[in-house]
Amino acid sequence: MSPAIAAEPRTTSPGNRHWLSWLNPPLGLRIAGGLILWWALYQILQPAAEVLTYQWLGLARESHLSRSVAFFVFEVPKVLLLLVLVVFAVGIVRSFFTAERTRRLLAGRREAAGNMLAAGLGVVTPFCSCSAIPLFLGFVEAGIPLGVTFSFLIAAPMINEVALVLLFGMFGWKVALLYAATGLLIAILAGWTIGRFRLERCVEPWVFEVHMGEGGQPEEQLAWDDRVRSGLAAVREIVGKVWLYVVAGIAVGAGIHGYVPEGLMASFMGKEVWWGVLGAVVLGVPMYSNAAGIIPVIQALLEKGAALGTALAFMMSVIGLSLPEIIILRKVLRWPLIAAFVGIVATGILIVGYLFNAIL
Repeated sequence: MSPAIAAEPRTTSPGNRHWLSWLNPPLGLRIAGGLILWWALYQILQPAAEVLTYQWLGLARESHLSRSVAFFVFEVPKVLLLLVLVVFAVGIVRSFFTAERTRRLLAGRREAAGNMLAAGLGVVTPFCSCSAIPLFLGFVEAGIPLGVTFSFLIAAPMINEVALVLLFGMFGWKVALLYAATGLLIAILAGWTIGRFRLERCVEPWVFEVHMGEGGQPEEQLAWDDRVRSGLAAVREIVGKVWLYVVAGIAVGAGIHGYVPEGLMASFMGKEVWWGVLGAVVLGVPMYSNAAGIIPVIQALLEKGAALGTALAFMMSVIGLSLPEIIILRKVLRWPLIAAFVGIVATGILIVGYLFNAIL
């Protein structure tokens, strides 16, 4: 039998390599192309909504139905495009943070400075109410003060990229910045106040006996291709989870926009209604929704006469004091500490609501 002939490695001709380079352009070029496509789509949303509503569907202008439909077909793609862009960017930023790195950054920090750093990290790290218990256990084991831990736990759900995108897209950068700044302030001051009360006795004793591991393994250094993939994965995960809430919230907002009489909300959510902010917070605390579902409704309420401070207070109480998070935290905290947490954060939201109604 003749000896087997070893297969020679296949080579790619220069011409084939040229075409393959076009099919797989450099990372920077792909990102630039994606941004150009995103910008072009964003620019045609308004005229496309007009054509769809008044020409293709043939709806009469200024009717209740046409106002609702025009609102819906414009806002849905606009918000989803904004979500894709910002979630992608935040996903890349989050690739620099892990639970272990967050613990190390906060460990050994004194209160005040620790509260500010914790609130800032809560905004950019990928943790939500579902992560409350493991994060709390890890922070306690790392020796992070209780008040600093709460600054993180308050900021993480209250100030998120979905809320910022929706607020920016619907109200502009000033309202989005106002929301972020006041949310950070509430998280910092609420955490600092909880720390002053020395409520460690209200933490379940078993928490201090848990060992989460040394966590001393070196962290993997990701290449930029991997970080971009993290951004794309964040888009698939986050936008995939919230898009239905976005559509449902905008549908509710569209109904309010088209059919609720102008000024109706001013009768119980206007600036002149002294109990409006208090009522909004009392109503919002036991409710549960995410930013994607509640913010389009807030936009429609504002258009019908609700005051900005009252609307922001309602929104913050819904997404910042969620009932599921309170139930989860009960596993590690006793009721007096949970009551202090809810009461202090709710008081901060009340102050923000009344202050904005007074000055805006």
